Amino acid sequence: LSKRISAFCEVRLVDPDDREVPDGTPGEMALRGPTLFSGYWNADDTNARDFRNGFFHMGDLFRRHADGTVDFVDRAKYLIKTGGENVYPAEIERVLLSHPGVVDAAIVRAFDVKWGESPVAFVACSKDGPNAEALMNLCRENLAGYKRPREIRFIAFEDFPRSTSGKVQRHILEARLAD
Repeated sequence: LSKRISAFCEVRLVDPDDREVPDGTPGEMALRGPTLFSGYWNADDTNARDFRNGFFHMGDLFRRHADGTVDFVDRAKYLIKTGGENVYPAEIERVLLSHPGVVDAAIVRAFDVKWGESPVAFVACSKDGPNAEALMNLCRENLAGYKRPREIRFIAFEDFPRSTSGKVQRHILEARLAD
């Protein structure tokens, strides 16, 4: 669902060097305006990073369409760089979650000798849910080769580590891979 940008703030979508990205290319949302907060309390390093060049950098990646609407892509910190390509976990998760037998899915980065990083899927399924081959086929049908998970690990829904707000704590899943 595409969103319109508020007329009460100036919005840019930028690459890691703060250059504006063209329509259709994911970029970090940076904004400024009279109603935006002026910074974090007693957090000079964070403010220097997040409030640079007069804009607040959200840490969220969006894609702008020709009509000016934007779509959320993913959190910038979740980006996986594999063989020089950018992989957005949310895109893979949407494909996995499109299977009716998948209850939850999280994509995390794994160290990869050949590609630097590669995506790995943690998946919770219903009782009669799909096996790894069925999910890999689903990914093959819907994702470019470099975006496909290197492996799929099945875990119980309740074994997804979650924050108090219910968000999956990806860093804990990444640590499990490293073990």
